Amino acid sequence: MMTEMKQISIQQRLVEVKDKALSDAQVAELAVDLAAEILKISTRGQKLSERYQGWKMARMMDDSMGKTLTLAMADQVFRSPSDSRSASQFRYLIDQYGIPTYLPLHEQIAMRVGGIASAVAPDMIMPAITWKMRGESSNVILPSEDEKLTPHMQKRKRQGIRMNINQLGEAILGEEEAAHRMAQVIGRLESPDCEYISVKISAVFSQINLLAYDQTLDEIKLRLRELYRTAQQHTFTREDRSQSPKFVNLDMEEYRDLHLTCDAFKQVLMEEEFIQMKAGIVLQAYLPDSFEVQKDLTEWARQRVAQGGSPIKIRIVKGANLAMEQVEASLHDWPQAPYSTKADVDANYKRMVHYGCELENAKVVHLGVASHNLFELAYAMLLRAGHEVEEYVEFEMLEGMANHQARAVRDAVDGLLLYAPVVEKEDFHSAIAYLVRRLDENTSEENFLHDIFGMKPGDASWIKQRDMFLTSCRRRNEISASTNRVQDRANEVHTLDLKKPFHNAADTDWSLRHNMRWILEKIENYKDRQIDTVPVQIAG
Repeated sequence: MMTEMKQISIQQRLVEVKDKALSDAQVAELAVDLAAEILKISTRGQKLSERYQGWKMARMMDDSMGKTLTLAMADQVFRSPSDSRSASQFRYLIDQYGIPTYLPLHEQIAMRVGGIASAVAPDMIMPAITWKMRGESSNVILPSEDEKLTPHMQKRKRQGIRMNINQLGEAILGEEEAAHRMAQVIGRLESPDCEYISVKISAVFSQINLLAYDQTLDEIKLRLRELYRTAQQHTFTREDRSQSPKFVNLDMEEYRDLHLTCDAFKQVLMEEEFIQMKAGIVLQAYLPDSFEVQKDLTEWARQRVAQGGSPIKIRIVKGANLAMEQVEASLHDWPQAPYSTKADVDANYKRMVHYGCELENAKVVHLGVASHNLFELAYAMLLRAGHEVEEYVEFEMLEGMANHQARAVRDAVDGLLLYAPVVEKEDFHSAIAYLVRRLDENTSEENFLHDIFGMKPGDASWIKQRDMFLTSCRRRNEISASTNRVQDRANEVHTLDLKKPFHNAADTDWSLRHNMRWILEKIENYKDRQIDTVPVQIAG
């Protein structure tokens, strides 16, 4: 009863802001209070199994060696097809880092015994460890097999929670693998239990080549048309028996795919066959470029709606590929594409949510606010209510990650969309990369989920996260929206300073369109040029 009363107070607060002209600072302070209420409600509604999992995660945050071992195991032990090789690496990591102290005693003993036994019977021990790993991660990465996934999706539907399915699998290296993934995605779209899917362009086309931009774009558009047609041909039955169209969301991963994904999205959806179709795309707030892309997509969507088309949807995330972007930038000697600080990422996220919640924008671009940060969610709830755009803005969280908070958010806003990666049993090892990324992202010092397990309003972790939130609110309009990648081969001036140490020239960044134009012009110039014959000389 107390939870119900508190929940009504949250909804009442959201109603009250409709009648008030609030400053940015007032909205931020109200968001802190609202986040505290959501945290209290979610903690009271936490199940025993969720408390146990939260207890383990909180302990892991204070066990640096245990956390490192967990990440290393996920990344190194389960990839090899050889049980003996996996067992050898398993033992090596235990010797290197020790048994994690964050584990309960019985699991510490089991890991120690497993390490010893794996030297004698790797073919028995390693499958058991893999089974345990899959079980531990089954809340975050769902089994793709219908007999397991379908009941879960039906349960979520009864709970008033929608699901966004992301089919994981092997990295797409060739067109045969791309065709297999495409078939998996289409099969999922055709399933009566699936309403919503997410897919990256790199998951359905293997030969992305930025120097063959137009040809690559044409191939991606062919795959998109197939997905969109499948979505149009099937409907989803909601819990109230109403019918809704299937929804296809274009996910985003690498920086190089940003403009390619947007161009394919816009061009296909402007075709007569798809002008009435509702579809979505993801933008990552950790890219300074994303705000300008959001504005461009919004203006395009406004024109589309004016021509009789349907609104689109933008899902705003902070971005989860920072490590990959940093490695790529280092290898090629480029500035990293994302912001260099989390404070800038958080500020840009708020700027994008603000822009998306403005009524004239929300009408043509529906918004998905994706986060587990309760401050961010509360802030977006207040903006949504203040601009009276509830019908256009929805909230999204990760399946299996702090489910008790997901339920509290669902009740506060009357609905929720969960992003749910799924994988077939034989492909589980290929989902390890996703798992490692999530573990690394969620346990980084500045991340909200690092502190959420055991957090209470007013304690040290709460104050730390609150202060980070308020700082990013104040800096929302101060941060740059200009790309970090500015290399321009056509206008470079090369100099040589013999006194400086040697440094390689940076690789050409083909994700920049002016660099693409530069090399294509060079190629065209050489096509009509007469090449002098160079005679062969032997022995002078």
